[in-house]
Amino acid sequence: MKFNNIKLFLTIGLVTLFSVSCEQYFEPTTTIDETTALANESDVQTVTIGTYALLINDNYTTSGHYLMEYPSDEIAQGQISSNDLTRLYRYTHINTSSHATAYWSQAYKVIAAANKVIAFVSNDASDELKQLKGENLFLRAMVHFNLVRMFGRPYPQNSGDNPGVPILREGVTDEELLTISRSSVKDVYDFVIADLESAAALMGSTKTNIYGSKEVAYALLSKIYLFKEDNTNALKYANLVIDSGRYSLLSSSDLPNYFKKTPESNTETIFAIRHTNVQIAGIGTMYISSDQAGNPLGQGVSGWAELYASKKYIDFIGQHPEDIRKSFIIPYVVDGTLQYNQKLTPATPMYYIDKFTLQDNVINAASPVYLRLADIYLIRAEANAKLGNTAAAITDVNLIRTRAGLTGTAIYTPANITAAGKTVLGVVLEERYLELAFEGHRVYDLFRNNLPMERNYPGTHAQNNTPTTDTHQSVLPTDPRVVYYIPQAEINQNSNLIQNP
Repeated sequence: MKFNNIKLFLTIGLVTLFSVSCEQYFEPTTTIDETTALANESDVQTVTIGTYALLINDNYTTSGHYLMEYPSDEIAQGQISSNDLTRLYRYTHINTSSHATAYWSQAYKVIAAANKVIAFVSNDASDELKQLKGENLFLRAMVHFNLVRMFGRPYPQNSGDNPGVPILREGVTDEELLTISRSSVKDVYDFVIADLESAAALMGSTKTNIYGSKEVAYALLSKIYLFKEDNTNALKYANLVIDSGRYSLLSSSDLPNYFKKTPESNTETIFAIRHTNVQIAGIGTMYISSDQAGNPLGQGVSGWAELYASKKYIDFIGQHPEDIRKSFIIPYVVDGTLQYNQKLTPATPMYYIDKFTLQDNVINAASPVYLRLADIYLIRAEANAKLGNTAAAITDVNLIRTRAGLTGTAIYTPANITAAGKTVLGVVLEERYLELAFEGHRVYDLFRNNLPMERNYPGTHAQNNTPTTDTHQSVLPTDPRVVYYIPQAEINQNSNLIQNP
């Protein structure tokens, strides 16, 4: 985490971001590094745009997705990868993980950049400057929250009294950076909640969903409180987002196009990391190989296509063939026959995932969605289920199921939930599995609810077993490897960073 030798050039460079509030493209050419003092609103705007640009870097977006999604039971890895991806998938993490190291480094660059604006802008500044300060507070909170989920244990374990990650506040000196310790998970949560509350008070509701706004801060607060098991506040902030009227679920007919839309044209997206069609994130290349019409092709044609929707997920969503969300999965079929990746025994069925490709019909172009309205409805449903408000919880689950094209007995009632031997909380978590698959939610939903991650389908996780044809893997929420090691490169610079066991 040593920043004194890293010049944080906060400029777009080749990156171009669109600002609806100014109705123009920002293309700043002034380079403002970490040693340059901010002087005016123009400088603050330039730095803020540069901070958003730091999110687009593969070290943040792509490595972050790998770290959040690959340990889940939604996907199956079809072959051993030459880089760190197999270890992420199999839970055989190492302290020199390339993706964990890359994400940690890039995340703290984002935080350091945000701190520059946070320190400069007073809370009684102009409305324009307060908006920009609020956006940077949101970015700082979001990144700290992601870090503490990856490198700190789930909050419910020991009520947050486990090592989290270092909190990087504004005004920290170079000398302090080299001695900063890990704060507890609880302290990190408290810090990000305070940042988001301040951000919401400073920001308005006019910017589009590729920037921070009051409702974006509320949405992240609802998620953080849910993770903290403060269900009353999770419900409060979910209601603020839903009742704002700023967002609406896509229609059933438009749902298959969700991830092909640009964020600004998507009424359901609350916050996304905007990529233009020339800023190709590496996420989709691992999940699919297709032509511009979305027709599946062989591995390596337009993508590596090495990770697939798991047989577990396919079977679960297949219980209702009419479920529109099946459109996000494309079986690779040749001459009417489903293809299998033969590099494992047993071989893995090749069900491609197309949530990260074909933005504006450009192969592998996508703008990763961080917060969306369906997630908030399901956060509200989970909070209500845990508070005993079962009717309200079922109503929100059924709203998502109806949008997905489900009808009749597929719509939940207290009676059919009981008859199926399920609980209201259980059907909420199942709906999150169906709706938010491949978006980086699953393992956190399991582990924070003290549930194991269970695989019993072909994939490289079988290589952990003897014999390797045994496809079962169970990872308990108390397993040491549900979190990543602190990158050894950071510990080498700062001996106060205590390693995870």
